[in-house]
Amino acid sequence: MYVTTQGDTWDSIALRLLGSELLMWMLVDANPIYRGVAEFPANTELVVPNVEKTAGTSFPSWWA
Repeated sequence: MYVTTQGDTWDSIALRLLGSELLMWMLVDANPIYRGVAEFPANTELVVPNVEKTAGTSFPSWWA
């Protein structure tokens, strides 16, 4: 569980909690009722999925 502060965004929360803003989709999927929110008010409770903090932080070999 994560309680937002005023101005939190999906990508900033994902970076802080999951290690990469690229994993924000996992937060959105875990909290579908907030899917349309871009910037959170204070005190919104979000479910945080369990992921390894390093997951999603490297690019696939074909990316380069």
